[in-house]
Amino acid sequence: MVLQVFNEHFGRGYTVYEKSYREKEGLSFFLAKGEEGKVLVVVGQNVPRFSFFKKHRVNGKEFFFCKPNHENLEILRGIFPDLKPIRAGLKPSFGTGDRLGITTPAHVRALRGSGLFPVFAQQSVRENERTGRIWRNVLDDATWGVFQEGYTERFGADADHVKNPEDLVAAAREGFSMFTVDPSDHVRNLSKLSEREKNEIFEEILRKERIDKIYLGKKYSVLGERLEFDERNLRDAALVYYDAIAHVDMMYQILKEETSDFDFEVSVDETETPTSPLFHIFVVEELRRRDVEFTNLALRFIGEWEKGIDYKGDLGLFEKEIKMHAEIARMFEGYKLSLHSGSDKFSVYPAFSSATDGLFHVKTAGTSYLEAIKVISMVNPALFREIYRCALDHFEEDRRSYHISADLSKVPDVEGVRDEDLPELFKDTNVRQLIHVTYGSVLKDESLKGKIFETLSQNEELFYETVASHIKRHVDLLRGD
Repeated sequence: MVLQVFNEHFGRGYTVYEKSYREKEGLSFFLAKGEEGKVLVVVGQNVPRFSFFKKHRVNGKEFFFCKPNHENLEILRGIFPDLKPIRAGLKPSFGTGDRLGITTPAHVRALRGSGLFPVFAQQSVRENERTGRIWRNVLDDATWGVFQEGYTERFGADADHVKNPEDLVAAAREGFSMFTVDPSDHVRNLSKLSEREKNEIFEEILRKERIDKIYLGKKYSVLGERLEFDERNLRDAALVYYDAIAHVDMMYQILKEETSDFDFEVSVDETETPTSPLFHIFVVEELRRRDVEFTNLALRFIGEWEKGIDYKGDLGLFEKEIKMHAEIARMFEGYKLSLHSGSDKFSVYPAFSSATDGLFHVKTAGTSYLEAIKVISMVNPALFREIYRCALDHFEEDRRSYHISADLSKVPDVEGVRDEDLPELFKDTNVRQLIHVTYGSVLKDESLKGKIFETLSQNEELFYETVASHIKRHVDLLRGD
């Protein structure tokens, strides 16, 4: 009835997102889209303290038009608690990073009814720096997307790859429910150390703490394979992870002072040294010894986990190792294995899902941005060519902090590609990585950024369905469909 009245009186200027419609305590709430962009419409009497820019009285009801800002969202969260993120715990979960801040409706469509706990608000410190966003933007944008799609089944919010206490505390104060600590600055690369250096550093560690008395000779049986700490492998495990774990412990203690109910993920994936089963055991034993309660553990699995493309490596060897890692996780209990750089790793999902038996978390981010730019290639070829040229100009600078192998000499000349063939470029791994890592430079160009958002807004349903279809491909493989 309320929507009917609204459409009769305001339908020429606004389009309603019907899934967003909710009622509570005699009030009606929904999102609509007009010339000024998206607006929150609140209908009824005695509307609680929402700030509005106009109101109309129709058939005895007052329609308040409110900006979808942080202040109004906080009021909405108070009315509808399901708009606040919560922890996933040990449920199988899936993270959907959104570099644009407008993609959550697509993510909701892909994950609704999947059985996977969705982490719709997920962004790393690096991504925030490159997009000019802050934790509040990330969480608010995702929450408005959740509200728009009428999703009420709860979701999580992940402050991803946090390296310092300031970022951790800031995210906690904004209400994030998951925190991924990245201690990679404290992880040593064994290949860059001589044997003498290894021994000297290990002696320094032993002067701090005699971990040799804890681990030497300790034995484990994993899927019939015997693993034992000897002097050499204990030294190497400590060299790689001891200082990193101390950093994680420090971050965990700081976080506990800010909040009490959260998912804590330890990420040791962004390292050159693959995490062997014995190294996995060392990390878990050390975290448990320090009373660090963690929900997820992101290991550096064997093979190459490049951004925006499928897995590169021996699938048979990966399947063997993931079974070992999954058994170790079951042996110690209380945490899930987390797969980072999870975008488009279609070939490994069946083995990963089967081995972990639902005790997993998967992170994606850049692939949603790629699908958004693919939509632009479909509907606005001229703009896509601008984006492509900008990406080429900034690629060498932007690629430095990402693990990719893209070769610009193999990237097609976009000027020689017909408009109708532009979407096919996204099948080229070099093009995918070119677009993937240059998002920051593209979005810092205010002219390009404005055109991107305008184009996606004008083609909103195509945008949502394209991204949703791509993410659902990930989800279906993880579910074994």
